Amino acid sequence: MNTAPLRRGLSLAAIAAFAVLAGCESGPTAAELEAQRLAAEAAARRPPPIALNSGVAEAASIYLAYLREAGTIRPGGFESAEEIQAALRKGVAYDPAQLSRGLIAYGAVLALQSPEFVAGVRQYAVDPTQRQQIVAQIVADPAYAATFPGADAAAGLITDAIGKDALTVRVIGEAIEQDAYTIQERADPRRRWAVANIQDREARLESAKTLSATAMLPSAEESARLLAAATSGTGLSTAPASRKAPPYTPAVTRSLAIAALAALGAAGDEARANTEALTVETNNEFCLNMSKLMLYQCLAASRPSYEDMFCLGRHVVRDVASCTTQAVLAPIITVGDPEETGARPTVATTPAPITVSVPVQTPAPSN
Repeated sequence: MNTAPLRRGLSLAAIAAFAVLAGCESGPTAAELEAQRLAAEAAARRPPPIALNSGVAEAASIYLAYLREAGTIRPGGFESAEEIQAALRKGVAYDPAQLSRGLIAYGAVLALQSPEFVAGVRQYAVDPTQRQQIVAQIVADPAYAATFPGADAAAGLITDAIGKDALTVRVIGEAIEQDAYTIQERADPRRRWAVANIQDREARLESAKTLSATAMLPSAEESARLLAAATSGTGLSTAPASRKAPPYTPAVTRSLAIAALAALGAAGDEARANTEALTVETNNEFCLNMSKLMLYQCLAASRPSYEDMFCLGRHVVRDVASCTTQAVLAPIITVGDPEETGARPTVATTPAPITVSVPVQTPAPSN
């Protein structure tokens, strides 16, 4: 048997295998190295992904949950003194600091629904050094976020959406307050129980204080929805908003700052301390705290149920709406006695320094 061809074939195969191994040991080719370099440069030119920590989404969910709950208080439908007390318990169950922080957090999620603002911020996130400088600038001065391209579009989304919600709540509050007068009329069948004195007045005042100090818990489902909307830029059914030029209120400025950090990829879990600090805004917290104090005074002086209805409409529902409107639009709001102001606060139509006048209220007079 002739084995020469077989040996020759094996030798050629060995030489080919050796050549392959030698090529592997010599490293990638010049073409492969160039491809790797181009890929690295392309990756370096891409900004980090949008990042927002769950704490911001949870704070926003608390704010939305309270507004939704307040919106279920329907005027004109109170058929017993207990229904008024139930609505009062529902309305007072918010912590002013949490509600204020939630408003700003929700504003940040709304701002991230603006493609123009997100793109305007992210163009400065390509260079790592520049990105870090901008992040530091926003943390030191939140107003810096208002200078990015598209900030007016994002601010328009914030003011339009939150302002619309506040108006809805305000209408409810004014209707409840008006019903406190209507229910006193002799032709109103509810008058019989509405003019009767409230039982356990001191207990219901203490209950209001306790509910006001109880921490509000976020909704896991709502938080997840808001977080997904923030990082994707979609998911919230926001109507087309008008642009809003500066100056902005501190609350809107801080919402823009959180959104800008998120767009820079700098508002994730590692930056929770920064975002939590940015949700603290003392003007709005003061407004909501003053509303609570006025509510306690109103309840302390209230005796019949129609007076509690007045306290509910004026110092729970309507005041929350007024403080919310003030937070995003900065009007001058004066809350006075209904006999003197016609139950209508004076609201400036142009931005102005925040001024809140809250004199001691007296419940609606009995007929």
